[in-house]
Parts: sequence; structure tokens; C-alpha cells
Amino acid sequence: MPRSRKSQIALEATPYYHCTSRCVRRAFLCGRDEYTGNDYEHRRGWIELRMMALAEVYALDICAYAVMSNHYHIVLHINAEKAKAWSDTEVIQRWHALYAGNFLSHEYLDGKGLYEEQLRVISELVKKWRERLMSISWFMRALNEDIARQANAEDGCTGRFWEGRYKSQALLDETALATCLAYVDLNPIRAQMADALETSDFTSIKERINTAQSEPDNVEPKQPKPLFPFAGYPRQDMPSGLPFRLQDYLELVDWTGRQIRADKRGSIDQKAPPILERLNIDTDHWVYNTQHFESQFKGLVGTVLSIKAQCQRFGYQRTPGLAAATQLA
Repeated sequence: MPRSRKSQIALEATPYYHCTSRCVRRAFLCGRDEYTGNDYEHRRGWIELRMMALAEVYALDICAYAVMSNHYHIVLHINAEKAKAWSDTEVIQRWHALYAGNFLSHEYLDGKGLYEEQLRVISELVKKWRERLMSISWFMRALNEDIARQANAEDGCTGRFWEGRYKSQALLDETALATCLAYVDLNPIRAQMADALETSDFTSIKERINTAQSEPDNVEPKQPKPLFPFAGYPRQDMPSGLPFRLQDYLELVDWTGRQIRADKRGSIDQKAPPILERLNIDTDHWVYNTQHFESQFKGLVGTVLSIKAQCQRFGYQRTPGLAAATQLA
């Protein structure tokens, strides 16, 4: 039985989530539809721009993304500390950037004198809006509804554009996170939409490579502002960011892409990136999982210990995904 969205997205389990949405009715986000002959390549730009715009408003960081022909992937980080640091005024301003708000919220921003009962209502609104501005469900709704409206207007039709609600996977540990990031960034390579990472249009990996190459003489590669940065390996007083070095990750994804393009069993280079050793991941399992991540893993993704711990916390009677989890350890 499918689990509720609340049980699939829980900040106490992990702040990292992989989400996907797919189109229906032969709808396309990009590329040429062989059935109709129409070219929808420009729609890839719609979704990339909308992602970045929403990330400026929400307390959600974009770790990775890839826009494909009839679906897209995005890995999000819930930045609870950022949301908690916002003042009441900032919460209302951010909410108004996307939604109308109400009479009282506009009066509050205009500095109008409000009664005690009205201020109490404002306080309740701010609490609710703060929670929604760090909600993946609200982020995905704002993203998908906007794209659906634009596509329906362009197609001259009404009705569903997306295949039901988005799907999500909780990434419980570093191993699951690294595997999922690489899986998302390598989507165009697997789909033969690109031959190299730097030509993988509308992906986070291309954005990271282009930014890093813009200042090649830096000791630490420059990172794109719209994306959640790589902060290096876990350590004391670690800044906010992904728990890997950017250089190591780029090397890892490049190496993995070469294995996928080789399309030969037993072709894995023995000079595998050191990050795989740090995460204790077998190279054969790594290459396989970065090609079959969605089919291998369901709602919870992590090592056996991570999944067991979270299932116990949530009171699950069964522990799903243990067979696949053994390949991450």
C-alpha cells in the first residue's frame, strides 16, 4: 500500500529528497514529438527558470536537476535553519512573491496599525506560511502548476499535464545522496541526449562545470549561486552544503559517465575515484545503481543501517528496500 506523503517526507529523517514528475497525454517538456512533429525544446528553459526562481523564495536548496523529454528530476535540500532565521516580515514578503496573501498581511507590510487580535492572526499566518515555504509539496505544486498552465496555453487545451502527483525518495545518508546526485546528473548520458557532461543541457552538472571553468585558476572551483554548494567532507564547523568536495564529485560523475557510454560488461576502469573508497561503495554496484536508481530504490534510500533506523523511528512493521540497500553498503 502506498505510504502517505507525510511519511515519505520527514525532516527528522533527512533533509535530502529526490523528486520526479512525468507528463501525460503524449505531452512533451522538450525535444521533437515524432507523433505530431512539434518541437518543444524551449520548454526545458521554462522549468529550469521556474526552479531557480522558486529556490530564491523557498527555504529549499537545489542540489541537482535534469530536464528530460517527458519528465524531470530534482534533488532538494530542506533548509530549516534558513526558514527559522526569517523575520515575520520576510516570511510575508516571500509568500507575497508567489501568492496574493490577504488584507491583513498587506496592511502589516504597509505598517498600518493593527489590533491585538489582528496581530494574533498575522502570527498564525506567518507560522503557516513559514512551514509551507520549506515544504517540498508546496514547492513542487508551484513548479508543476506554472509549467502546466504555460503548456496548456501553448497547446490550446485543458486538463492534466502531469502524471498525478510527483514521486519522492528520501536520501538517508551520504551514500544514497551521492548515488542519487550522479543518477540525476547522468540522465542525458544514459538517454543518449548528450555525449558529454558539458553538453548535457538543462542539467545541474553542466551548470557546475561551466561555472567552475569560468575561473580555472582558483584553488577552489567557483560554484553556481542558484545551486546548493559542495562544502567538502564532513567536519567540525562545516558550512552549509553538500558533504563532498566539488572536484571529487565532478571526477566521479565524469568517470561514471564513461563507464555508461562504454556499454560493455567488465569495462570498469580500475582507477576508480577515491570518493568511492571513502563511501565504501563497490564500483560494479555504483555503476549499476547510477543507471537504475529509481527502479532499484523506493521511498527510503540508504544503507541497511540507515533504512532500519528510520523504519524503527516511523514505526513501520516492515522494512522495505533492504535487498537493494545491500548494494549501497
